[in-house]
Amino acid sequence: MRLACVITLGLVLILAPVANALTLEVAMARTLQNNPEIRQAKLQMEAAAGSRVVLRAAGLPDTRINLPAGVQGGKRSGENSVQPFAFGQGAFTQAIFNAALPAIFRRADIEMLVAQQQLNVAITEQLHAVRLAFYTAAYNDSLRALAEQQRQRLEANARAQSDRFEAGQAERQAVAIARVLEQEVTPRMEESRRASAGALLTLAQAMGADVRGALPTVAGDLAFEPVQIDVSAEASAALERRVDLKLARLLVRAAREDQRIAQAGYYPQISAAISGTYIPVSEIRRGSECSARRSDDIVSSEARAGAAYTWRVVDNGLVTGAVLRQRALREANEAVLAKLEANVPRELQRIQNTLASLQSRHNALSKGSGVAEQTVRDIENNLGQGLASQLEYRTAETSFLQARAGLLAVAYEQNVALAERDRISGRYFQFSEGRGTVH
Repeated sequence: MRLACVITLGLVLILAPVANALTLEVAMARTLQNNPEIRQAKLQMEAAAGSRVVLRAAGLPDTRINLPAGVQGGKRSGENSVQPFAFGQGAFTQAIFNAALPAIFRRADIEMLVAQQQLNVAITEQLHAVRLAFYTAAYNDSLRALAEQQRQRLEANARAQSDRFEAGQAERQAVAIARVLEQEVTPRMEESRRASAGALLTLAQAMGADVRGALPTVAGDLAFEPVQIDVSAEASAALERRVDLKLARLLVRAAREDQRIAQAGYYPQISAAISGTYIPVSEIRRGSECSARRSDDIVSSEARAGAAYTWRVVDNGLVTGAVLRQRALREANEAVLAKLEANVPRELQRIQNTLASLQSRHNALSKGSGVAEQTVRDIENNLGQGLASQLEYRTAETSFLQARAGLLAVAYEQNVALAERDRISGRYFQFSEGRGTVH
């Protein structure tokens, strides 16, 4: 009964980390929900909505109402000593002609679109960072598991050499060498553990998790699959759907509209204005206006309407300087956009070359791994019979480990290259459940 309890507890301790491990889909979903950078980009969208309202207000009518009121005191002949008073004033202004208004309205809409694309860029960057961190953690976990398998074989070899020494079939030097070989694996395991912990910390920060507690673990192994890229088709699609290119195009449009707004200073502005004053009582007088007739001092309700015309003729370079500054900014944005668009096919071709090189490496390492594994088995058998030395066993184990680690490295580099392909081609808004690849 006690043995059954111990076995059950051991299984729980072993399976608990696996049950709590993250898949790539779950990690990306949590990143979309809790990532600080993505949350900040969403808040910036709200700020952009407010900026849009402010910009569009330039073309809307301006209405103002003023209601002065109070209490008048003092003693006058035929009037009450204390009496309240109130009157109303209003003004209405509407731009009739302003060359900047069409550009301002377009610029207000672009402001919102820019914020949306900045959110998409933040999502792409954070999802890409999570994907790389996930692959790095999985790669180092696989390396540590591989080193653990080698350590177990070396431990079995050390026990076998110790038994042979006790039986008088081996020398003490062989036992010492076997122990040294076993201990050589420990530094590699610790290095992989530290690298994995760093990647898991990056993953937890991107998901917005509390890094003061236990770090998450990743589930899944890195697998190598032959992949071919149609560079021309991918490049054409990338130019249409990449969010950073859309953002760059919007910045060019925004700079062009800003230049038009600055150029509007060359043209006149015409506004319609209506103002009025309402006084609810009669016989209200103001101070003497230097008129011999007392009727000229009477204040009554009135309304005025007209138009205002403004044209700055001499600006001492104020408008011209603003136009030149916005033109330079637009040209700089256009140069950046052209550079980004020209880099797309080159980057995809580089990834295609990388994938082809990785395919060749994988084929060579697969053959070499099989040969190295068979060599290790043969030398283990010969070593147990005293027909092989520890140096030969060490050389065979090193070759086998390098071949297996090389296969893991090829799988890791291919997954990283595919992640770069998805980033360059703008696939980070459709997710595939097959390999955990974003499309």
